[in-house]
Parts: sequence; structure tokens; C-alpha cells
Amino acid sequence: MSNVYDTLVEREIIAQCTNEEKVREILENENVSFYIGFDPTADSLHIGHFVQIMVMVHMQRAGHRPIALVGGGTGKIGDPSGKTDMRKMLTDEELAHNVESIKSQLSRFLDFGEGKAIMVNNADWLLKLNYVEFLRDIGVHFSVNRMLAAECFKQRLEKGLNFIEFNYMLMQSYDFLKLYQDYECRFEFGGDDQWSNIIGGVELIRRVEGAEAFGVTFKLLTNSEGVKMGKTVKGAVWLDKEKTPPYELYQYLRNVDDADVIKCLKMLTFVPLEEIREMEKLEGSEINQAKVRLAYEVTKMVHGEEEAEKAKSAAESLFGGSKDSDSIPSTEIDESFLTDGSLPILDALLESGLIPSKAEGRRLIKQGGVYVNDEKVPNFDYAIPTEQLEGDGVLIRKGKKTYHRVYVN
Repeated sequence: MSNVYDTLVEREIIAQCTNEEKVREILENENVSFYIGFDPTADSLHIGHFVQIMVMVHMQRAGHRPIALVGGGTGKIGDPSGKTDMRKMLTDEELAHNVESIKSQLSRFLDFGEGKAIMVNNADWLLKLNYVEFLRDIGVHFSVNRMLAAECFKQRLEKGLNFIEFNYMLMQSYDFLKLYQDYECRFEFGGDDQWSNIIGGVELIRRVEGAEAFGVTFKLLTNSEGVKMGKTVKGAVWLDKEKTPPYELYQYLRNVDDADVIKCLKMLTFVPLEEIREMEKLEGSEINQAKVRLAYEVTKMVHGEEEAEKAKSAAESLFGGSKDSDSIPSTEIDESFLTDGSLPILDALLESGLIPSKAEGRRLIKQGGVYVNDEKVPNFDYAIPTEQLEGDGVLIRKGKKTYHRVYVN
């Protein structure tokens, strides 16, 4: 059996570990159950979750059993980790829909066959808890002083941490205890912002069961400046093709900063490390070869080889001068936006999601960064004639690399 821990270290995924020597030994010599939690705040995972997915796939390939925990119970509260404001409360219907959608997405990456990966929903036990019994049996093991020292709470104390969120650490820790009791789960993996919550679970298992459990965190997907990756002017880069089309996912990864592409290849793909080390030697425009490989590999895993090929062909056709690919993202503009037989450019940019606001559109146009059918937009008042919007419509380009087709039926 391969030592998956060393693989994760070599790919620069691991951030912290409760007992590295023991973890490495166990993962090399035993088959273990481990879990990673997914918060159902939306009905799709996004590219920031892909590190979690990759960890689970690496572990399953090495012979270990993944437990994908969907937080139907904790999702009613919201994790304060890394947040400066309280999360929006979701209805039972919204949570149920999000949970089912996430389960469906994870099944594309993990083998949920007999004796393989399993999915659990912490609503199955958290929503049945008697609060007084929970405080007596579980809360007694937690020190408020230690909890307040945790990073996940420190960030919120300045703006105000409510009591609902203060319970989150206890609930996540209880999840680990419950999975240990029901599935012999001895490992919890999570993003590095989950370290305090994971330690809480490790300690709870030790106090309640007198057993040793282990916590491992992995690095968050951030750029070279430490900012979380996975955001565009449209919002998150989703794994759901209806929210983020395959071409847009491909282009997002194709356009990562030069300083981030090698890290992303290590963390988000199965490209052999020997090949990645060769790509580290690339300089100047040759780095684009590594970006193309990154974009193709991730798009293939998320949406399949056919969609990855289409996205790659669309990108190559655009940069090669051809504009006839069906894979280019497009937006149908409602006729209500037409004024005097034309479409104002700022409305076209805003409705297509190319800009977050008209102020940003004016800034881009002033800098000469907006083109319609390869013609630079001269001023803010420019409008696209209706006849050009019929049929295939027009191709709008923002900057050098972002294309979008706009049309009116």
C-alpha cells in the first residue's frame, strides 16, 4: 500500500497534523476510515472545495475509506471560521436541496460502491439531540477560555459572536465522535481554517472514549498573495456546469497567475510530480503550456473529457483568430434592454456578467479594455445595433482573454 501521506506532503497539500509520525505509520500500514465535511450553504461545490475532493480521491486510491459528511445539521447554524459576519440562515427546503446536490456532485469523484466511500448527513443525529443532555455529556468537556482563544472565534469577537455560532465547535466535534463510534472513523481532514474545530473533535474522542484520533488539515486554495482563489466578477467558480459553464472553468484556470500554476497543478490534478517539476523550469510565455495542462486536467475531472476538449478547442479558436465555437459562453439579452434599436454597451457588459457594476464598465472602456467584434469600444455611450445582435450575435472581449457572445432573439 502506498503511503498517501507522503504523496499529500509532496504535492504541498498538508498544512498541519496532530501527530505526523503516527499518522504516516497508520496510513502506510492500515486501511482506515476518514471524514471530510461539506457545508451545504449552496447547491453546488466550487473550485475552492476541489482540494478537499482531491484529498478524498488520493486517500481512496491508497485503500482508505472516505466518509463524506454533509452538514444538514450544522448548516442550520453556519461555521464562523474565516467569516467576519454571520451567515444567512437557510430554510429546511433549501438545506435539503443543497445536500442532495452536493451528494450528486461528490459521486462523480468517489466510488460509493459496496464497502467503499459512504455519505452521511449530520442532520440525522444533530437534529435529534436533547440540548440539556448534550450540554451535560458533551459541553462539559470544552473549556470556554480555550474556545475563545481559537482563531475561528477570535476573528468574530470584534464584530460580535452570537451564541448559536459559539455552539458550532461542539457540534463539529460531536460529529467526529459520532463517526468514530458508528464507523470507527479515526481521522478528520479539513481546510486549515478548521484546525481548532478538528482539535476539538480529537480531544472529545480522547475524553469520552479514551481513544486516539487524528486530525490533518490541508492548505486552502489561495494565490501567491494569500487571497482565496475561485472568485470572478460573476461570483464563485462553481463545479455545476449550469452555474459555471465548462469553458468558463477552463478559462479561469487557464488564466491563473504565473506564480500559482505549479501549486495548482500539484494540488488540483494527478499530473505526475516528475512532469510538474519539468514544467517548473518553463519561463516567459512557455508557462502558458502549464496553464493549458492545468485547465484541461481539472475541466476533464469535473465535466468529462468531451467537455474539456470542447473548452480547449474554444480557447484555441479564440486565440487563433476563429470566433465560431459553440463553447464560447453566451448570454441572451432581453429585448427590454434595447433602446432606439440598439443595446447600450454598459447593459451588455453587466447582463453578460463581464462586469460587476457599470462603474467598473466605464473604467474598462476608459482604459480601452472593451471590444465588440474586435473593434475597440470608443466611449461609454456606445451601443450595439440590433441587427448585429440577431442570429449569432456579437462577440464582446474584455481585456485580452475574456470573451462572451451576446445576442437577442
